[in-house]
Formats: sequence, C-alpha cells, structure tokens
Amino acid sequence: MNTSPVPPGWPERVQPPGSPGWEESARRWLYDQVPGEWRRYHVLYKHPLMLARDVRYLTDGSLQVARSAYSRARVELADHFEPHAIEERLRAYAEEGARLSVLARQVQLVEDALSGVRWVPKL
Repeated sequence: MNTSPVPPGWPERVQPPGSPGWEESARRWLYDQVPGEWRRYHVLYKHPLMLARDVRYLTDGSLQVARSAYSRARVELADHFEPHAIEERLRAYAEEGARLSVLARQVQLVEDALSGVRWVPKL
C-alpha cells in the first residue's frame, strides 16, 4: 500500500492519497459539498478532478458572497431590522465565512492530491 501523508487541514472523511479507495472517498466527500443535483452529471463522477475544481469554484463564490453580504449588511438592512437582528446576522455571516474558508482549504488540498501533488512533511 502506497499511502501519502496528508497535510494539516485534510478532510477527515477523505482517505490519504494512495490508500485503497481514496479517490472514491474524495468523490463522496466532494459530492457532499454541493447541491444534490450535481450527481446527475456523470462526467463529474467519471472525473473527480473536474468535480474538485467545480467544488472549488462554488466554494470560492460562496465565500465571496458571504463577505460581500457581511460588508453591506448594516447599511442594507438598517431600514428593515432592529440593530440586534443585524448583529445576529453579522455573526452568522462571520461563522459561515469561517466554515467556507476551512472548506476552501480542504477542497484545494483534495484537488491538489487528485492532480498528483503529494504533500511532504517538513522536519
């Protein structure tokens, strides 16, 4: 068995590159990050690297949207909501931004591994 070490931030549910079934575990995990309709596209199933790239695009876009919404929330919501509701929404945006940042890192690591990049720990 030729198993590669995994870098910090590697998704727990994805087996290490080179281990038996690692690509299938990566595929399943990637599909769990996108809308269920994506499973209709057999080309993504056949080519997990293509799936990883698309998941990265989706994650990056979602992170941009969350950041943009956060930056405009006070002004855009001020006429419609009480300040405490806006603060609550800002906290939710911040939480989602943090989650998406972690996910973006994980997706990039999986995409790199599917591209043949192997992480080597530094001593």
